[in-house]
Amino acid sequence: MPLRIMVSRHSAFYSPLISTIVAGFLEKQGLSGAYSILGAGQRSSVLLREGTVDIMQSAVSSNWKPIEAGEAPLPVHFAQINRRDGFFLVAREPDPAFHWKKLEGKSLVADHGGQPLAMLRYAIRTNGVDWRRIHAIDAGSPEEMQRAFHQNGADYIHLQSPASHQLEAEGGGHIVASVGESMPPVAFSSLCCARDFLGTATFRSFLEAFREAREWVRSASPAEVAQKEAGFFPGIAVEVLAASIRRYQALGCWEGGVEIPRDLYEQSLNVFESAGEIKRRHPYDEVCAA
Repeated sequence: MPLRIMVSRHSAFYSPLISTIVAGFLEKQGLSGAYSILGAGQRSSVLLREGTVDIMQSAVSSNWKPIEAGEAPLPVHFAQINRRDGFFLVAREPDPAFHWKKLEGKSLVADHGGQPLAMLRYAIRTNGVDWRRIHAIDAGSPEEMQRAFHQNGADYIHLQSPASHQLEAEGGGHIVASVGESMPPVAFSSLCCARDFLGTATFRSFLEAFREAREWVRSASPAEVAQKEAGFFPGIAVEVLAASIRRYQALGCWEGGVEIPRDLYEQSLNVFESAGEIKRRHPYDEVCAA
């Protein structure tokens, strides 16, 4: 039976996980994987608890509000995918001299998902910008955001890649800033599972496959990675996908080992604490596999 692997979002940002499946790393461990995307109304913690999914791409921050609500059991986060935010600001007009202050007085179609918005607001504040002076538009899903950007004349849009790079390739916008580059490294996205899956032989084999895939994606030619992943991104030219991977490599999103560093976990707490999104600082061992 293939490992049931689900992602909360589908993006080139999660190339280490996608390549675990498509580049032969699971097969090397005697495993196979089925890939799916979290649907509207679904909750990763419930799917893992019910045994519907084996491995979930999520974030350490996804545990904090459920902990505060008394929900249990919750997933355990065991491996880091990205140590940087993976969103970009795309401007309607080219601006090689962009700085964050230029957002004040402008309209921004912003991703209002819990973590993307908290990270964006943190980066904005870190760069001396007053969020209240930005006209932030909540247009819904990333697809709805792009439709709104095309239709309503907003000045900027906030997207992961390859959507950001595809928009640029089509001449519909110009990437002017990386959110991840504009703030400290952080425990942004991770892999989690049910605690009773942790430590099984299948888990150990998967973790080794992911470890090798992440290192390969970090260091391989972007064109080679893009060729392997192309089937997962219909409608995206291989050259655009390669540009996305190249940018994430350059940002250092996949540097370091697969363990979730405690200092980056603490930085993620800093982001959510500054946004007023958590009531207390949750200990590392409450959320992550030590």
